[in-house]
Amino acid sequence: MLNTSSSRVARSRAPASGAPRWRHIALLGGTTTWRDSLAAAGALLLPHRLTRGPAIAAYERAFAQRSGVRWAFSFANGRVGLYGILQALGVGPGDEVLLQAPTHIVVANAIRYLGARPVYVDCDPTTYNMDFVQAERLITPHTRVLLVQHTFGVPADLDAALALARRHGLALVEDCVHALGATYRGRPVGSFGQAAFFSSEETKIISTTFGGMATTDDAALAARLQAFQERCAWPSRLQAARSVLKFALYRVLMDPYLHRPMRALYELMGRRLPLPRPTSPDEERGERPDGYLCRLSNAQAALGVRQLRALDQNLEHRLLIAGTYERALTEQGVPIARAPDHMRPAYVRYPIWVPDRARAVRAINRYALPGLWFRSTLEDGVSPAAGGYQPGSCPHAEDAARHLVNLPTHPRVTAADAWRIAKALAPTLRARASADAPQTRNGVDTRHWERVSG
Repeated sequence: MLNTSSSRVARSRAPASGAPRWRHIALLGGTTTWRDSLAAAGALLLPHRLTRGPAIAAYERAFAQRSGVRWAFSFANGRVGLYGILQALGVGPGDEVLLQAPTHIVVANAIRYLGARPVYVDCDPTTYNMDFVQAERLITPHTRVLLVQHTFGVPADLDAALALARRHGLALVEDCVHALGATYRGRPVGSFGQAAFFSSEETKIISTTFGGMATTDDAALAARLQAFQERCAWPSRLQAARSVLKFALYRVLMDPYLHRPMRALYELMGRRLPLPRPTSPDEERGERPDGYLCRLSNAQAALGVRQLRALDQNLEHRLLIAGTYERALTEQGVPIARAPDHMRPAYVRYPIWVPDRARAVRAINRYALPGLWFRSTLEDGVSPAAGGYQPGSCPHAEDAARHLVNLPTHPRVTAADAWRIAKALAPTLRARASADAPQTRNGVDTRHWERVSG
C-alpha cells in the first residue's frame, strides 16, 4: 500500500530457498518474546500483585512520554478510554460524533453508550483514512467531536483534520489503536488533538493481551479523565490472571512452527475456548455489557512497560517487513504507491486491496493467516445496523469491506516470510493491476501519491 523508505526496503532480499512446509505465521502473539512470557508466568506466582501495584503508574508515565503528551490513563480496553474522553468532553444525548467507516463496532458503541449519535464518514480509498471533504458536508449544529482514525497505523491527514476542527469549533480526538509510534511531520500521532486513545489488545503494535490508554496534553481534561478512571472498577484477580496467562501461552501457541495445529484446535473449540475474548456478544450486538468500565491490572501494566522498551525495534521491524512486501510486489509487476515523506506509518498490518478476496486468502494461507480487517464497515458487529450505520452511506468503506486483506508485520515475520507471502499473493493482483488506468493502485485513485517504479 504505502511505500517505506528505500533504505529499509534495500535491506530486504528475496529468500534463497523455500520455507519449511510447517512454518506458518499467526496474527497474534507476534510482539511477545520468551522473556516476556517468562515474566508473565512469574506474575502468576504473585497473586497479591496481579490487580494493583506500582507498575500501573510506571506504565502510564512511560506511555505519556512516548506519546508526546503529559498525561496517560490506563483502562481495561481502548474503548473504555474513548468513552472516558467523550464523557470528559461533555458529549451526551443529542450530540453527534463524526467517525470514519470502516471502523470497529466498539468505537461506535462508546459513542452510543453516552446517548450520542455516530455519524459515519466515508474513507479515502487510497489510505482507508477519513475523507475530510465529506466530513465537512456532514457537520451539523449538533456535531461536537471529530474522531480521526489512523487506519492500519498509517497517519490520517492531520493538517486537514486540524483545519476542519478549528473552522467548526470541534474537539479533535485521535483513534490511535493501530498507530502507536507512528509520526506525522515528526510528531507522534495522538499528540495533535485534545485527546487520543490507544489499544494494547493482542493484535496491536504492543500487547498486554487486553488494555487501552487515554492520553491528553490538556490539564483540565486530564483532571476529568483521572476522576473517570477512579470511578472505574478494578479487575478481579481471576480476570487479571486469565489475561496474563493468555499472554504467556500465545508466545508458544502462536509460534510459526506450531501455528497450523494450534489454529485448527482454536477453530474447533470456537466459543468454548476458555481464554478471554476481546469483544463480548453484547458489544457485537451494540449493547453495553456488564463490567464495561474497568481498569487495567498491575500485572498487565508491567508487561506493557516491557513492551514499550522494545517499541523502537518493533516499529523498525514493521517498516522493514512493509518495505519487503512493497519491493516484492513491485518486482512481481504490482504497482505500489509511496506515502508522503512527512508520514512515518506504524503498520500494525499491511493492507492490500484484492479483486478476489477468497482467492487472495487461499494464496496467503500457504504461509500465513491472512488478516481480514475490515470484513464489515463495523468490524465484529453482528451487522452494521448494530452501530447505527446506514447501508450505502459510505461506498468506499463498503468496497474495502469486500476487498481488503492485510498481511502480518509483527516481529516474528521474517523478510523471507514476507517475500514468500508477497510472491504467493502477486498473481491474484496482476490481472486487476494491468487492466487499471496508470494512476491507480489496485483499482483506486493514487494521483496524490508518488508512484514507485521498482
